[in-house]
Amino acid sequence: MEHAAGRLSRVETATLATLAETFTPGADGPQLAGLAAEALVRAADPAQVGQLKLVLRILENPAANLATAGRFAGVSASSPAERERILLRWAHSPLALKRSAFQAFRRLLSFLAYAAPGPDGTANPLATALGYEPDAPPATAAIAATRPLELDRAPGDAPVTLDADVIVVGSGAGGGVVAAELAAAGRSVLVLEAGPFVDEAMMPRTEIEAFSRLYLNHGLLSTWDASISLLAGSAVGGGTLINWMTCIDVPASVRREWAVDHGLDGLDGAEWDADSDAIEREVRVSACETAPAKDAAILRGAAALGWEAARMRRNAERCTDCGSCPFGCPRGAKQSGIRAHLATATAAGARIVDRVRVTRLILEGDRVTGVEGNLLVTDPGTGMPVLAAPGDPTTAVVRRLVARAPQVVLAAGALRTPALVQASGVAHPAAGRHLRLHPVPVVAARMAEPVEMWRGIMQAARSAEFIEAAAGRHGYVIESAPGHPGLLALALPWDGAADHAGLMADARFLVPLVAVTRDGGEGRTSLTRAGRVRIDYRLDGAGIATLRHALGSMARLARAAGAVEILAAATPIVRHRPDRGAGDDADFDAFLGRLARLDFAPNRGTVFSAHQMGTLRMGADAGDHAADPRGRVRGPGCSIIPGLYAADSSTFPTAIGVNPMLAVMTMARRVARTVRAEEQARG
Repeated sequence: MEHAAGRLSRVETATLATLAETFTPGADGPQLAGLAAEALVRAADPAQVGQLKLVLRILENPAANLATAGRFAGVSASSPAERERILLRWAHSPLALKRSAFQAFRRLLSFLAYAAPGPDGTANPLATALGYEPDAPPATAAIAATRPLELDRAPGDAPVTLDADVIVVGSGAGGGVVAAELAAAGRSVLVLEAGPFVDEAMMPRTEIEAFSRLYLNHGLLSTWDASISLLAGSAVGGGTLINWMTCIDVPASVRREWAVDHGLDGLDGAEWDADSDAIEREVRVSACETAPAKDAAILRGAAALGWEAARMRRNAERCTDCGSCPFGCPRGAKQSGIRAHLATATAAGARIVDRVRVTRLILEGDRVTGVEGNLLVTDPGTGMPVLAAPGDPTTAVVRRLVARAPQVVLAAGALRTPALVQASGVAHPAAGRHLRLHPVPVVAARMAEPVEMWRGIMQAARSAEFIEAAAGRHGYVIESAPGHPGLLALALPWDGAADHAGLMADARFLVPLVAVTRDGGEGRTSLTRAGRVRIDYRLDGAGIATLRHALGSMARLARAAGAVEILAAATPIVRHRPDRGAGDDADFDAFLGRLARLDFAPNRGTVFSAHQMGTLRMGADAGDHAADPRGRVRGPGCSIIPGLYAADSSTFPTAIGVNPMLAVMTMARRVARTVRAEEQARG
């Protein structure tokens, strides 16, 4: 039954099942269609769902398929070969909307094909057939002290009310540090988190469970046109809970740029150094002692080429290298927010409320005095959400929450922090603008010997040979990308069912290489009519040049490391098989030439992002920066909004070009000092 939320009809769901079986023959189409239909309604904006429903109906229109497949029939009545022709025409269409729809369905259904549970909850049969046998998660060493506040979550018309000295919206890298610093200083701190609290002993054990429980939009996050897939955390601990623990210092050139060009005093000197050193001690940063096969390939290839490369540093203690970092650390080795800063904060009296979506700021005159939000109502016996329509997770019942405090710190991430000031009617003209994504291109190196990318440390090596910008391009860092089957199936291009299945069959032998590129293009976030965050982003000329250069560098690294095949992720895929013979240099040069011309129009070149930043950026120019150099948020008239601060990656004046966790934490320490100083000044 359809309702206002835009659920798929039975016919549309049946078409989705047909697509699932076309993308991945042997998959359980009806099962995947049911999961996909629910995921779309839960995670996508209603306008996007409406567009995708229209596409499903077009695919069943015989006239629309006549020219493509040569047969007057809907996609469900067509043969497998005819279905492939139809889908490939959509994939390679000159129309961006067709390519967008193709990728939206293809990525979701490919992920589910290799990540959904098998019959009766057994292991996924397609993943098992690849030789995917992940290490069993180790027992938790000791449960972190972090615990959320127990609230009355029963249904009711009266709002739940709370008071504090400081409210922190968001519990990720920035919010955790601010909460710890202020609670340790004796302030009454209330942390509000949209995602759930998950105990370390109860961390997900599978990809599909992890994406559903710990990731923003249940892992189905992308730009509006689906051209860039994004990953972001949404749980107590935020991105620190599910990231790969990569710790890289902000390049000195970036710190100088922020200090000189954007007026962030102290960023290029002792103040930043002291904050950074303190953060590294608090999250136990140390160098990786071992390098799995995928990372050894980076070190080996870089050495052969004479490039800079080094072991990665990470925030972990007593790590057993089980490979489950993207699912949350079940052992408690990862020094995530719930083990480090949030634990410190709660020990000092801070309170954390999970599963509460802050919807707007409360203002009295021009001053912020609190926030309002929706608290998820749960059954007191089971703890499960109460649903207005049983079986429909999109109808979860909520109760209004009102929290009061003279100071509010926004740390909900670069996508949601600007949305709060926009929804509250106090947005600076630059709020939501200057979005940076660190666009990531992908190269897969197939080796002669098994690699099993899902085992061991997530990222143990990197090459910063090209970290500085050069003529016509930005800088970038080459890293490995750990992959479990679902994410790998989503990332690998689809040039037909047999081709994709062949790529997946080689999963044990693949070394996925990625480049974290420093971008300078202009993206933006805004609110849709439904109140959801819309993400728009276009690569600029220098950004495209950077992606192409990075593809060539990763290809050279793969060849030097001994790859027997090199695959650049794009639609269509670009590949090279080194023969090590006399003619290979010319063939490889031709391959590099193709990469240097690769089309990065939306949904042609494959691009990912795990880092979002810049949408409420700090700076001295009140007209162009939505926050001042110390994190105080500016309003519509470009003046400071008393009592409102920002302390997450949204405050970055530019992209930093490396994994941002340490930078977010270090910047948050700076903002916490501002909050404390202003409270003391008020007396």
